[in-house]
This record gives sequence, structure tokens and C-alpha cells, in this order.
Amino acid sequence: MSKEDILRYMRTSSKTDDEQILALVDRAIKIVEEKSEPKSLYRIFDCKISESEIEIDGIVFHSKRLAQNLKGCKRLVMFGATLGAGIDLEIRIASATDVALAMAIQAASADKIEQICDELEQTIINRHNVALRQRYSPGYFDLDITEQKKFFLLLELQKRIGLTLTDACLMAPSKSVTAFIGIE
Repeated sequence: MSKEDILRYMRTSSKTDDEQILALVDRAIKIVEEKSEPKSLYRIFDCKISESEIEIDGIVFHSKRLAQNLKGCKRLVMFGATLGAGIDLEIRIASATDVALAMAIQAASADKIEQICDELEQTIINRHNVALRQRYSPGYFDLDITEQKKFFLLLELQKRIGLTLTDACLMAPSKSVTAFIGIE
């Protein structure tokens, strides 16, 4: 995990020498490392891209921006990753007793889930000998968060890695990511 990135997520100077802040970050990193139970999965699909839609296994996602991102791709990766429910519990506990620690855990877990996603992308690149485009997740720009339901259907995320969706289409555990990645 990167202390500089965690400090940036905390909206603090990444070059701070404040011992209290650095100790807080170290404590948060330790909690995240101990309580994380990372899980991830991915699938590669054939896809059809139009000007504003992406069709995958007969399911259509609506987004001009995602279609632009995937333009020219014949295949894509869909993946889900989570740190598990233990992190959500730690954030709730810290929120009730130490708001600064809760903020540091939030930042450290954000850095950790990005690390998990980056490692998964590298695994895909190495395993399939492909070049990947930038990740694109439901809820960004014009890819409505409700498209998450279709995403969960295609990947069976609840069954396979324990991710669930709230009625508002937010993921639980909260430190989780789903994304499309075009294959070049």
C-alpha cells in the first residue's frame, strides 16, 4: 500500500512529516491489512458496440461514454473485486469512536482496493497476453448505477464473491469495485 496515495485520499499533503498523521496512516494500514479478505473474479466476453450501447451475452448496457471507451473492441473484461465485510465493520467502529481513524481506514481501504484491481488487471494481461484499456465502472458519467444489476447478473457476484446490491444499487461491502475493461 502507498502512504503517499493514502495521504492524498485523506486530502493531506503526501509529503507531510506530521508524526501524528503518519502514525494514524500506519495504524489504518495495519487494520486494513489484517481485516481485508480480498476476493475478485473476472470473465472475458465477446461484445457488440454501437454508438450508445454495449451488448454482452444478449444483455444491453446503455452508455455513450462507455461505447466510446470500448470503440473497436470485439471483447471485453468484466470484473468484480472486494475487500470483504470486515473493512466496513472497522470503519463503522472507528466512526463511533475516532473519526480521524475512520477517515484513515477509508483512505487506506480505497488504496487497497485499487491495488487489488491493478493486480487483477496485471493477471489478466499476463494470463491472456492482451492489452487492456482503462477501467470503466457503473455509476461513471452516463453509465447509470442501475446498470449494476445487469453486471451482477452476468458475473454472479453475490454467489461467487459475496457482493450484494442495495436497493439504490450500491455495493456491499462498500470497498468493492466492478468494471468493464476493453481488450485491444
